[in-house]
Amino acid sequence: MNKLLLTTLLLGGSTLLPMHSSLLQAQKLPATYRPAKTEMYRKGWIDFNKNGIKDIYEDPTATVDARIEDLLGQMNMNEKTCQMVTLYGYKRVLKDALPTPEWKQQLWKDGMGAIDEHLNGFQQWGLPPSDNENVWPASRHAWALNEVQRFFVEETRLGIPTDFTNEGIRGVESFRATNFPTQLGLGHTWNRSLIRQVGRITGREARMLGYTNVYAPILDVGRDQRWGRYEEVYGESPYLVAELGIEMVRGLQHNHQVAATGKHFIAYSNNKGAREGMARVDPQMSPREVEMIHVYPFKRVIREAGMLGVMSSYNDYDGFPIQSSYYWLTTRLRGEMDFRGYVVSDSDAVEYLYTKHGTAKDMKEAVRQSVEAGLNVRCTFRSPDSYVLPLRELINEGGLSEAVINDRVRDILRVKFLVGLFDAPYQTDLKGADSEVESLANQAVARQASLESIVLLKNDNNTLPLDASTIRKIAVCGPNADETSYALTHYGPLAVEVSSVLDGIREKLNNKAEVLYTKGCELVDANWPESELIDFPLTPAEQEEIDKAVQQAQQADVAVVVLGGGQRTCGENKSRSSLDLPGRQLNLLKAVRATGKPVVLVLINGRPQSINWADRFVPAIVEAWYPGSKGGEAVADVLFGDYNPGGKLTVTFPKTVGQIPFNFPHKPSSQVDGGKTPGGEGNMSRANGALYPFGYGLSYTTFAYSDLQLSSSTITPQQQAQVRCRITNTGQRAGDEVVQLYLRDVLSSVTTYEKNLAGFERVHLQPGESKEVCFTIDRKHLELLNLNNEWVVEPGAFKVMVGASSEDIRLNGTLTVADYGTTAPNSPTKANPVSASTNEEAVKQVFDTNLSTVWQGNKGDYITFALQSGATVADVSIAFGRENALPAEFEIQLSSGGGQFLTVYSGRVTEYNKLLTYRFKETAASDLRIVLGADRVGIAEVKIKQLKQE
Repeated sequence: MNKLLLTTLLLGGSTLLPMHSSLLQAQKLPATYRPAKTEMYRKGWIDFNKNGIKDIYEDPTATVDARIEDLLGQMNMNEKTCQMVTLYGYKRVLKDALPTPEWKQQLWKDGMGAIDEHLNGFQQWGLPPSDNENVWPASRHAWALNEVQRFFVEETRLGIPTDFTNEGIRGVESFRATNFPTQLGLGHTWNRSLIRQVGRITGREARMLGYTNVYAPILDVGRDQRWGRYEEVYGESPYLVAELGIEMVRGLQHNHQVAATGKHFIAYSNNKGAREGMARVDPQMSPREVEMIHVYPFKRVIREAGMLGVMSSYNDYDGFPIQSSYYWLTTRLRGEMDFRGYVVSDSDAVEYLYTKHGTAKDMKEAVRQSVEAGLNVRCTFRSPDSYVLPLRELINEGGLSEAVINDRVRDILRVKFLVGLFDAPYQTDLKGADSEVESLANQAVARQASLESIVLLKNDNNTLPLDASTIRKIAVCGPNADETSYALTHYGPLAVEVSSVLDGIREKLNNKAEVLYTKGCELVDANWPESELIDFPLTPAEQEEIDKAVQQAQQADVAVVVLGGGQRTCGENKSRSSLDLPGRQLNLLKAVRATGKPVVLVLINGRPQSINWADRFVPAIVEAWYPGSKGGEAVADVLFGDYNPGGKLTVTFPKTVGQIPFNFPHKPSSQVDGGKTPGGEGNMSRANGALYPFGYGLSYTTFAYSDLQLSSSTITPQQQAQVRCRITNTGQRAGDEVVQLYLRDVLSSVTTYEKNLAGFERVHLQPGESKEVCFTIDRKHLELLNLNNEWVVEPGAFKVMVGASSEDIRLNGTLTVADYGTTAPNSPTKANPVSASTNEEAVKQVFDTNLSTVWQGNKGDYITFALQSGATVADVSIAFGRENALPAEFEIQLSSGGGQFLTVYSGRVTEYNKLLTYRFKETAASDLRIVLGADRVGIAEVKIKQLKQE
């Protein structure tokens, strides 16, 4: 932070009256900010209390704890209580952009804990960004926040700086700043180093603008896809949320440039029926699920990244509001997790104790409960007096002790000292703010994040990438084709230039082909969301616009339909009752597909959607999430092959809301039930399986997995094991593969998840290139919460699985955890080349030369065989077994990597317990799969000459 040095030079007089706007516009801001009262600013320290003596709290060489105690000892109760509240910024609560003489009569004459969202441009939901002259450019914004800070440093008794807080989950919330994909999109990059870059840029730009505390990352784990805030989570895996959260915090807090405040603590993201608003209470979860899913990320991010802030959520759990829970805010957060920052309340969390939860009789009692529980700073869109005055009454009446108040203020001061507010309270490099905020270098990182967040969901017959040289006309339609508002939602930059998908396509083709465009339909129809329940007929205007899209598609060589969601359908307080495409979007897609022209579906949305019809009938589908200001360029790069998509799903796509809860991780067999045979004569009564599972994503190239090795087959609970495998790009294009490691505790004292994500690595490979990937397994990957609510590693076998998704497992091994004192052999163990979708322990039966022993499965189940490197295969010999001896269908599929299996043989078994050879066109492949087409069918024996050896 060498550009944030304190200067002792004089800017002008000591008055805090703002200059007239016309004078400010005419006067060019200096390159360096200089505060006014020069006698305060000494060489190497600041005389905050104006006594002419270097007090301990003013001494940068003293320890943080010593400085805290010295300052705390000088504070009176008015000053302490003012540190325990937030003043919301300009046009939210504070009516002034800059200090006025009246501030000396306001509550904050005694200081202020934090000022939130001041001059960041946000006014209210649905209003355009503020046009106040101090909002932009960046240098003017930094100057204005310095002027506000100068009031607290120069005009209050002890000169305690305020903490300027702001949102920042997709770039710092400012009129302009580097605009990244929303957090859900960032999660789909699976790229730790990229997320740290995003955090570092967000924190740096925040500090250059004058902010010192950023409300990010969101550490909620997605559980219900209907939830409006799904766009804000990294994903459904607590491990992935923790890993990316750690990187984001390390980036944000780099050199303590800002404090990072994670949210929402705790158990916030699984509300009953995904309902929001006043119904955000008592998520429907067991205590063990709360610990394994929701507590896990906070615990790791606080311990491993030293996160300095936590936002307390306003839900309750098991009947106890989190905001008033000493157990959650003190016993767990500070005691167990060793949190040493400060807790800020989310919105009306304090007020909800009496207005919603009914556990406090009035505001004063709500304040008492919150402070005793562990709340440091109340933050909501209300006057700070509404909190501080009842707080002071409680202290005067003996309802809260001075010792409790001192504890809460210590935490606030600690954060302020750590981020350097007492050593460099001003952002002095005004010229640097203009050059750094939204710089070209930072925008290049944002563009890379947009590219890496995109997931290829379907690509039949290599529909993508499109060949621009063969396209004469391209038809583009859909409500999101020329839309940009998805990049300008709350909690991020508000007024940056945004590239739409239509912009990206036009720029890519550069007048070499004609781009036909019509909207096709609105994002939602006039009756939405009731139209999700009732089939209203199309209006003439709606039909006319769909017809126009059809006419353009008929003229074109290919049609790109851009659908999904937006600010009307997703976001805070915008949960849904359906996951289908809203409004008339499916009508539009069907009509364009009916033209017979090649169709590419691009989705821009903030949650998974049940696109069953598109998955069945549209040849290519690209999921872009909310891809940030560079999203249109990034989508065009993917469509035309200038970038090979490598994102993988961090969320599950259900086929219907009727399957919810349907997510990852899940307990064994919890997401499949009922029969598997459809139709009138079948036994299937509901849709089974995911539309797209966790970890899924395709590529324009293919990848082979091989050579799984464990550094040791047996470890004790405190030891580590390395899992190594080799990934090879077997296709013709350079590309990224997200290699995923999963673990399964085979036998445990409590039920554990079917697969736990335990490692991931995004690997870039040139055609033909191979790379070894290494994962380390240690205690945190093996622990479970036992019957006594103790985190333990239980001895026994752990299944080790490496694959391209949670369902596309390519390599298998076994790691044994032994009791202490057991000798752990160091000889590496190689992977089993055979895996199965079910009854994996029985796969050895297909190689025992005994036709009476079988591996058995039901319709849709399969066995996968890894083949030798560079193998070509033209036949396989199989002996089936079935008790009822009725005919059964089956398929033989081949894969050359990337998670795509193509059927090369469809057959019908009529002879059982006999080894028969099935032939097909010779094909290069890395894996062979036998898929059952009926229930209770067994495979007794398989012979493949090209089988990879263990």
